[in-house]
Amino acid sequence: MSIQYLSNEQGQITAVQLPIEDWEKIKNLYPNVESIDFSLPEWHKEILDARVQAIVKDSSRIAPISELLNELDK
Repeated sequence: MSIQYLSNEQGQITAVQLPIEDWEKIKNLYPNVESIDFSLPEWHKEILDARVQAIVKDSSRIAPISELLNELDK
């Protein structure tokens, strides 16, 4: 699958393009894909915003995933 990513002036990915043949394959595998609502509910956005703000205020809360995996292995 040949995927192209589109980004804005800040370098953030804003869209994805794929060949129509690949899109048709996806639609065959998942017939209702075009009717799925991929938007987040407002309450999810509020939780995510609160978590991001908590991290901005206290960046010590950020740790590499390897630390989490090491803790889980104990």
